[in-house]
Amino acid sequence: MTEETTPEPTITFADLKLDKKVLKAVDETGYTSPTPIQAGAIPPALEGKDVLGIAQTGTGKTASFVLPMVHMLGRGRARARMPRSLVLCPTRELAAQVAENFDTYAKFTKLTKALLIGGVSFKEQDLLIDRGVDVLIATPGRLLDHFERGKLLLTGVQIMVVDEADRMLDMGFIPDIERIFGLTPFTRQTLFFSATMAPEIERITNTFLSAPAKIEVARAATTNDNIKQGVVMFKGSRREKADREKRDLLRALIQGEGEACTNSIIFCNRKSDVDIVAKSLKKHGYNAEPIHGDLDQSQRMRTLEGFREGTVKFLVASDVAARGLDVPAVSHVFNFDVPSHAEDYVHRIGRTGRAGRKGTTIMICSPRDEKNFDAVERLVQSSIPRLDNPLLGGPAPTGEVEDAGQTAEEKPKRSRSRSRNKPRTEDKPQDHDAVKSEAKSEAEAPKQDDKPKRDRKPREDRKPREDRNNDGNRNDGNRGGRGKGGRREDKRVGMGDDAPSFITQSFAERSGS
Repeated sequence: MTEETTPEPTITFADLKLDKKVLKAVDETGYTSPTPIQAGAIPPALEGKDVLGIAQTGTGKTASFVLPMVHMLGRGRARARMPRSLVLCPTRELAAQVAENFDTYAKFTKLTKALLIGGVSFKEQDLLIDRGVDVLIATPGRLLDHFERGKLLLTGVQIMVVDEADRMLDMGFIPDIERIFGLTPFTRQTLFFSATMAPEIERITNTFLSAPAKIEVARAATTNDNIKQGVVMFKGSRREKADREKRDLLRALIQGEGEACTNSIIFCNRKSDVDIVAKSLKKHGYNAEPIHGDLDQSQRMRTLEGFREGTVKFLVASDVAARGLDVPAVSHVFNFDVPSHAEDYVHRIGRTGRAGRKGTTIMICSPRDEKNFDAVERLVQSSIPRLDNPLLGGPAPTGEVEDAGQTAEEKPKRSRSRSRNKPRTEDKPQDHDAVKSEAKSEAEAPKQDDKPKRDRKPREDRKPREDRNNDGNRNDGNRGGRGKGGRREDKRVGMGDDAPSFITQSFAERSGS
């Protein structure tokens, strides 16, 4: 791979030698100067080189490949079922975001596109492919579905883009990506973009990219300096009430931000928690909506559109929205859970502080999340500032006050299996000598029966125990030391005369040592 230094950010889009129609579309967006990743990736892409771009989220990677793609596809014509370029995205939301960018920058051209994602009718997508499209934007699974149905050919792909490659790795798409690479021409131009550079990603780039220009505008897995970060170390008063108290804490943190929190994305690790948190916020008067992979695609798109337009203030999301959600004015990101994968922290908080704006992100860390939290701090190579819990200082939110501040080790342990007749002294460690002495005294003391026992005549054919025991150990022929055939009625759990001989011997040895 050839290393290229990042150009100075003083250049303009006009200096990148883009087509006039593309520049006109860029001017209408209001942008005049490219971001570092755009300034570094666009020139080698226009020269036909493979590009490996590494940059944190929110730095403008999408325009880094859409702009040169629109420029290079200006000449030529698409054929039925044979797209001229291909863009692979890990999620539906990111694919839809790329499609919107393409519409923005190709508005003065005659280029066509098709969006192949789940949740949309195959028939509608087939009609677009049959007409012929210049740009095909797809998720790997839906793309392979069309190919296996014989509705799509990839032999005409001239430019192939893999966006958010590290997310592809996390979601298990790497085998699909390798298969799709094999279906495209060897002479294609490949643009590969990722926020982090895992070993598996490096292996793929070494296999499928030819002498790529590597543009790395920031250390992998760094966070934007204009994002204010913080974490609240949270521990519930009781295990069964911790989830509710955690939702109480989330609302307290939102209230603490006041008017500065104009809108927010709240990330949860589990889809079930997304629904629960959104329902809880609604119940307490917050304008919140959930979004995750189990929802219908049309509902997800309506929710995202409402969040962009401001009709939805709090978007409670799983990591399906961590990539590709481009809302420039997100003021806050709340991590209700510490992400299971440390890299996701970078992408989550990257939803705020975009386009040079200031942003705030606050995370809640429970004891079970501390291992993941340590991984996050190792990844970003910095310590995330600890914030005070706004619920502390007064009475505990729920549960008993005396339990609120105790750790798991400090709380008294309760045994559910203990018999009611079992003496509490057995909860404490016992001295072996004391146990032996107590057992001996019990054996020698006269028995006081609570109830009279009926007399039992010993069987004539049964020999006394001492006659049957040939191992030389003490045996007086009594079961409880209370006469022939007698049965102990003492309900105390202890050794006494019922202790096997080898246990008694072991106590003697231990006490003599």
